[in-house]
Amino acid sequence: MHNTYHRVGHGSHAVIVLHGWFGDAHAFAPMEAGLDGQAFSYIFMDSRGYGGMRGAAGAYTLDEVAGDALALADALDCASFSVVGHSMGGMALERLALLAPQRLRKLVAVAPVPSCGVAFDATARAAFLAAADSVAARRAIIDRSTGGRLPASWLDWKARYSWDSSDRAAFARYFLAWSETDFSGEVRRAAPPLPLLALVGEHDPRFDAALVRRTHLAWYPQARLEVLANAGHYPMNETPLALAASIEAFLRE
Repeated sequence: MHNTYHRVGHGSHAVIVLHGWFGDAHAFAPMEAGLDGQAFSYIFMDSRGYGGMRGAAGAYTLDEVAGDALALADALDCASFSVVGHSMGGMALERLALLAPQRLRKLVAVAPVPSCGVAFDATARAAFLAAADSVAARRAIIDRSTGGRLPASWLDWKARYSWDSSDRAAFARYFLAWSETDFSGEVRRAAPPLPLLALVGEHDPRFDAALVRRTHLAWYPQARLEVLANAGHYPMNETPLALAASIEAFLRE
């Protein structure tokens, strides 16, 4: 059995896409109209506990997400491929790059959680843990992470989408995984010399340009940063065509 996935395009350049904590394989749907399916094959994977993988047993770790992505690439006969990872998926992308650097072409980290994890104070940690059992708590996190500037109806929709597309136990475990895992020492010692593009939204209060400069740009020899105007933590929803254009411009280089 391999993870469920959603495919867009049948081009020769395969791209595995790893969703974030509030997503699933269909979380990137708003940008699909901007993707070049002649040049690329996008494989949007469900992590265990999400989308078509709801109810799947697992450890719900970033190592597991990376291993599942590699197994899916094998199942689809992708000898070499690029990887796009959003938020939590951006952390899994770094683990995948350590696992199989010889198979990867390019890395695109979108509003990524870095390989060092994230330090939360006790109050913030409690608020994030509460999101496993509360749509309202999820909505509050989404509102903060997009700069408190988006329509209420969209915040309601995004929180409900997350609630409907993930198992609560997996959701809670993944929070601990992406916030408290730290393999940055491995990255600093052995970051693969792969081209990496980090894309962050100008309104993202936590996963911002300053964080990328301290982490990805310091640790990866071929990393560069691009700030997406008018986006927060969810550029696939906020500025989907700009996100698609930036990803594909980089992949075509």
